Amino acid sequence: MTQSVLSIRDLTVEIPTRHGILRPVDGVSYDIAPGEILGVVGESGAGKSMAGNAVIGLLSPPARIAKGEIHVNGKRIDHLKGDAMRRLRGKEIGMVFQDPLTSLNPLLRIGDQLTETILAHLDVSRSEAEKRAVAALDEVGIPGAAERITSYPHEFSGGMRQRVVIALALCAEPSLIIADEPTTALDVSVQAQIIALLKSLCKERGTAVMLITHDMGVIAEAADRVAVMYAGKLAELGSVRDVLTTPRHPYTDGLMGSTPLASRGKKRLHQIPGAMPRLDNLPDGCAFHPRCPFAQDTCRADPAPKLSDGNGAACWFPLSHAEAVA
Repeated sequence: MTQSVLSIRDLTVEIPTRHGILRPVDGVSYDIAPGEILGVVGESGAGKSMAGNAVIGLLSPPARIAKGEIHVNGKRIDHLKGDAMRRLRGKEIGMVFQDPLTSLNPLLRIGDQLTETILAHLDVSRSEAEKRAVAALDEVGIPGAAERITSYPHEFSGGMRQRVVIALALCAEPSLIIADEPTTALDVSVQAQIIALLKSLCKERGTAVMLITHDMGVIAEAADRVAVMYAGKLAELGSVRDVLTTPRHPYTDGLMGSTPLASRGKKRLHQIPGAMPRLDNLPDGCAFHPRCPFAQDTCRADPAPKLSDGNGAACWFPLSHAEAVA
């Protein structure tokens, strides 16, 4: 069986506060195989980005990994600090952020940023690094890459800057890419281009991708599997086809029902009542039960069951296809 590029087991991130300990990521487990795109989806505050930051070692203190393990290519990395983690970033894990300007130095030419990243992680000469930088821009579809290599970030459009960031994430040939809302700031046509680019690069290189987003349309278009998060926990995990067409968790069903496609022919979009609870005020039992139309006494008393085999729904009473509103 092929070894997973990324394996997360019972990952828990804690933030100590004067009101108690908050857990924005609580007992999360999943794997990503070579060449696979795992979409991580949920509302703002669900813990999607925090899980990605934990993997790449970008948790801001006092946030810390309190429990669990993270393995990349079979090597445990959750205990790495300082230089050891910095060597891992870029070489084995690349990052694509929502706003490309946060990843690019506005004072340096694009070529210099790519070249320095390549030199930092690969044993090549400067001339070879410069050739690879041009090839990286060409691979992500930058027209006239050899000429644009001397341009500054502000001389590119938003979509082109995001392509440059993808080139920057890939230029040291990492096996894992964490893409955090990579299409949110782009218009629809450019979104489609970036999604197609990620998919093609993933398949050609065998790169694993953690695609963090709140957009179910992006998940449907790009991902192979999907992990649905709610209040720091995994609500549902499975193939895109299964999760989007026959959701088992009421929260996933509500997310799907709130999309224009699922609500076609109806006067209003389906809406999940209420709001996700604050981490310092989680309800007893399943965190989703105050918003769930199918909640029963068990849901109000006992925490939702964890996913036992890595797939399915963390729900006491998972939906049948006939019950789903989406």
